[in-house]
Amino acid sequence: MADEPENALSPVRSPWLPWPVRYGGSLLAVAAALGVWSLNPLMHRDPFSIFVLAVVFSARFLGFGPALFGTALSVAVIDYVAFEPHFSFSVQGSDLARLLLFVFISVLAASIARARSQAEVRADQMHERMAAIVESSEDAIYSSTRDGLISSWNQGAEKLYGYTVREALGQSVLIIVPPELAHETRFHLELLGRGERVQTYQTQRRRKDGSRVNIMLSVSPLRNRRGEVIGASAIASDITSQLRAEDALRRNEKLATAGRLTAAIAHEINNPLEAITNLLYIARRDPARADQHLEMAEREVQRIADIAQQTLGYVRDFSDARPVKVSLALEEVLQLYTLKLNSKKIQTKKEFDGACEVLGFDGELRQLFSNLIVNAADAMQEGGCLRLRVAPVHEWSGDRRTGVRVIFADNGTGILPEDRARVFEPFYTTKDSGTGLGLWLSEGIVRKHGGQIRLRSSTHPAHRGTVFSIFLPAVATTVG
Repeated sequence: MADEPENALSPVRSPWLPWPVRYGGSLLAVAAALGVWSLNPLMHRDPFSIFVLAVVFSARFLGFGPALFGTALSVAVIDYVAFEPHFSFSVQGSDLARLLLFVFISVLAASIARARSQAEVRADQMHERMAAIVESSEDAIYSSTRDGLISSWNQGAEKLYGYTVREALGQSVLIIVPPELAHETRFHLELLGRGERVQTYQTQRRRKDGSRVNIMLSVSPLRNRRGEVIGASAIASDITSQLRAEDALRRNEKLATAGRLTAAIAHEINNPLEAITNLLYIARRDPARADQHLEMAEREVQRIADIAQQTLGYVRDFSDARPVKVSLALEEVLQLYTLKLNSKKIQTKKEFDGACEVLGFDGELRQLFSNLIVNAADAMQEGGCLRLRVAPVHEWSGDRRTGVRVIFADNGTGILPEDRARVFEPFYTTKDSGTGLGLWLSEGIVRKHGGQIRLRSSTHPAHRGTVFSIFLPAVATTVG
């Protein structure tokens, strides 16, 4: 460890070269310069240039100390051989000035050569470190030419995709791209060729055995020293485990939502069951009006069936998006929370456009509405007011898509400013109890439907409350 500072200052000095070799090398460089000077009469007019080269060589390859030694030796040789009288160490005033200038130039050249050597060595060391980091990274890191041919492939890429370095190098990047996503890769190569960067995004890739893997991919243009784009570099992270964990959380939260609905559903079913029991008893006692009583009992049975159908909407998981009447879905969810809202004497004001329809997943939209209604009810005191609105709109920004806006506005306690930025984070909650997953999952459902969710809240005593505004496009571009 004691040698590290010296090596850091003089990285050009090889640790296996002892000082006699380095200083002997400087002596040989000066001797070679003297030989060249002796054999070439043209150099007799200016003996300094060849000796400066000897000094620069010593600084470049042997170190700064040997360069100073070579400078001193060169001064002695020039004075002894080049200046008259020869073989004498007497120096005239003009020759002395020239020697001093030679010393200055030699030391300056040696310093520059040394600095350049240090910079090159540091650059090589940095390159080696970066190469080691890339090679040992768990992420798949690889590069390609502008034509999409793989030019580098680290161990992470081998592990993720199953191709060895020998198998991957020189192959098209399309070997790891599913056929239906080939157009995506070609488009990215066009962007990179123009020097544009591809933002990090979630996608799928294909392994050597044909299986699919979910990844987070970042692609950047690869440039040479002149700034010209010569290819692309990509970093891919396997997010399969992350997606599985998120899916498990979503399923658990869906079960928790169903659990919260149990009390409301039991209450809703108990009322018609009690009515059916009474109607059947009356029908037996009053045969003349039995048909009328049985007809009323049938309506109560249908009511129970409707409640069961609404409940199934929470747990059904359709693989494809289907048309959903937003007002109808929200109305049915609201009915299931009538007991909770009535127990706190919360007034509900509705503005529903029954024609509003989106292409989405009915069960997930119901879960979204359920989460926001429960949050609003929990935030309000007795006698609060919950405003619900469903209306056709155009998107605020972007492509100005047509769709539906759903608004949940309450006059509850509001959300503190420091909490607003984090309410959509998983496991973050402002309640005394809860999982902290409701709003995170709600935001994920909206994003899956290609929509947006916005939050406005105030804790000021004069106008407290929270408003969630959700935009759902009429034709959703689902994500994930």
